[in-house]
Amino acid sequence: MCLPVCPTYNLTYQEQSSPRGRIRLMKSFHEDSLNLTDGFVNEMYFCLDCQACQTACPAGVHYGALVEDTRRIIAEQKKDPLNLRIIKALVLRGVLTSKFRTKIVARLLRLYRRTGLRDAVEKSSILSLVSKELNERHSMLPDPNDTNFDETIPEVISPEGAKRGRVAFLTGCVMNVAFADVHRDAIEVLRANGFEIHIPKLQECCGSLHGHHGDIDTAKVLAKKVIDVFEKINMDFLVVNSAGCCAFIKEYETVLADDAQYAEKARMLSQKTREITEFLVEVGFKQPHTPFRKRITYHDACHLVHTQKISQQPRQILRSIPGVELIELPESTWCCGSAGLYNVLQFEDSMKLLERKMVNIKTTNADIVTTANPGCHLQIQYGLKKFGLEMEILHPVSVLRMAYGNDIY
Repeated sequence: MCLPVCPTYNLTYQEQSSPRGRIRLMKSFHEDSLNLTDGFVNEMYFCLDCQACQTACPAGVHYGALVEDTRRIIAEQKKDPLNLRIIKALVLRGVLTSKFRTKIVARLLRLYRRTGLRDAVEKSSILSLVSKELNERHSMLPDPNDTNFDETIPEVISPEGAKRGRVAFLTGCVMNVAFADVHRDAIEVLRANGFEIHIPKLQECCGSLHGHHGDIDTAKVLAKKVIDVFEKINMDFLVVNSAGCCAFIKEYETVLADDAQYAEKARMLSQKTREITEFLVEVGFKQPHTPFRKRITYHDACHLVHTQKISQQPRQILRSIPGVELIELPESTWCCGSAGLYNVLQFEDSMKLLERKMVNIKTTNADIVTTANPGCHLQIQYGLKKFGLEMEILHPVSVLRMAYGNDIY
């Protein structure tokens, strides 16, 4: 049952690239009948870790935990692919472990754009002289907002009208610098629904990218920092608007289960964590009245639909908006090819998956594509440009904010 839903198996039709094939490889490795060869390592990273197989599996096998633990062993034995080792050193540990360094990189990217140099490089296609792939990768660079989210808002924001509860809000790392507008939309929606919002300035990266790529030690350090920040807040829930970050924080209780000091703290935070569309539907959200006459389709982020089993909540929110025509996206749960660092580590395969996704998006003839994860957002945004589709990409909560038609700033 897992074969038809596995994107990489459908690229190769080789058993070793299927979930059950990889489980067999991992089992053989743990039984010492298979060595940690380059072929084995490459297969573990050819996997998207999209966890579509978990949704399909009638036996409930936790495939994601198996492949991520195998990646941990690969990292501990220093058998990571060279490109991943470089990315871990420069980006995961070098940049994302520090809010200060993350902001420096964001400023450099803004300067690169504002000087016109980025547009000039892109229009000239000069990087194609080195390789076509490098030219395409350049077009996928994130475009940070003009201001970082956490520098534009207070730590405590009062609700509009009667107070229903108190929530904390995760700013994250990439979301804080590249998706400040999405964060503002989320804050406005929470405020419009009567929630007092606490946004501590000291919070940093949640560690999800580190954890998914075998660097569990760094992920644990970052997880503890997140716990230290949010345990000081008397909150009802921690609300997160990034699918990948939310999924990983919900796994903190497993990640830190053997840590005597943090195990219980991790469990409590995991149980209080909610993805924003999940939260709004759970507590009941204010129904919008302003018509928003658009054709909208929705792409299920893998770590939302497969890891957290959140699928209907974003659709329920979109359907609640007057005037919205929600067009179901064919293969909406099929990975777009972003998958954390996959579009960097496995660029060609990522582009094959993106093309399949864009063919399906085109059939919807939608005005807006919605998705609830930054990686998917950037990947599909690039796909819209690459394939010439005149569509906009938004977070579902951004659409809800537009329907509410109010600003808090």
